[in-house]
Amino acid sequence: MSTAAGPAPVLHLRGPILLGPELELREAWVVGGRIRHVRPELPAGTEIQEIDGYVAPGLADLHCHLGIGDGGGGTTLETARQQALTDRDTGVLLIRDAGSIIDTTPLQQQSDLPRLIRCGRHLARTRRYLRGYADEVEPEDLPAAVSREAGRGDGWVKLVGDWIDRGVGDLSPCWEAEDFRAAAYAAHRAGARITTHTFDESTLPLALDAGFDCLEHATGLADETITRTAEAGVPVVTTLVNIGKFESYARQGRRSSRITPRICVVCAPVGTTAPATPMMPGSSCWWAPTPGSARPRHHPRRAGRARPGGTGCHHDPRRGDLGFPPLPRRARSRGRRPC
Repeated sequence: MSTAAGPAPVLHLRGPILLGPELELREAWVVGGRIRHVRPELPAGTEIQEIDGYVAPGLADLHCHLGIGDGGGGTTLETARQQALTDRDTGVLLIRDAGSIIDTTPLQQQSDLPRLIRCGRHLARTRRYLRGYADEVEPEDLPAAVSREAGRGDGWVKLVGDWIDRGVGDLSPCWEAEDFRAAAYAAHRAGARITTHTFDESTLPLALDAGFDCLEHATGLADETITRTAEAGVPVVTTLVNIGKFESYARQGRRSSRITPRICVVCAPVGTTAPATPMMPGSSCWWAPTPGSARPRHHPRRAGRARPGGTGCHHDPRRGDLGFPPLPRRARSRGRRPC
């Protein structure tokens, strides 16, 4: 490693050097960017910089999105650099990019940043991911898109395997089994590995059957797929931060829908004037605010059946669905319709 002013100085790390729970060294040396545990042979006059303190291996951030802002959308390259510096200052020396909107290649040339392994941009099914994040394609175009992203990254391609399906109001795979297989084949033919974003249980067998090389999030893992994943030696990159973000994902999914969500007045709690939470189009009425509760509570007895491909449940204010009395006539006179 060298700088514009000449070769970088040799670093003499005067420990302790922490190599493991029971393994320490008193000193180590850094020559040309590589750590040596014994003093190397150095030419006369080599500049040596002494550094005292505890030395621990650098951390690896295995799922990072340099170049994506907190509110979504691409950032400037300088903002992406600041994100990398934040990672570095917490002890991270290796960043595995899991999809970025902007080209972060220039960051790989900056010696004060962690090493960066890029994977290009997310690939997602049309209208089946966070708005603006991914290159959205249909199944017939997926293999070509995978090949393209394999060339843009450093050996990784990221496919959004599942997301909220507004037709059913729940998570579901974005692709058929043959699409997963075609994506994996295209990536491997291009000399790359392929990973998938997955929250849903039913996506995991599809990705494993197709030969995917890694799973991101994998919050739907169950006993059977845990066993299969372990036996196949497929790494799982868990990101528990997403558990607390599901509601925000649903809100963004609702905004991207062309169908305006409605409110089910039957599911509003009896004896209150609070309306039910707006439903996702095509979903049943799952949520209603509970008096005295900061969060909505599931009311399974009040859940209507979703019409296949429809936009709501089967509640009808003119009759008593699910054993509940019909709404008062004054409610009907205010223009409320079946949801």
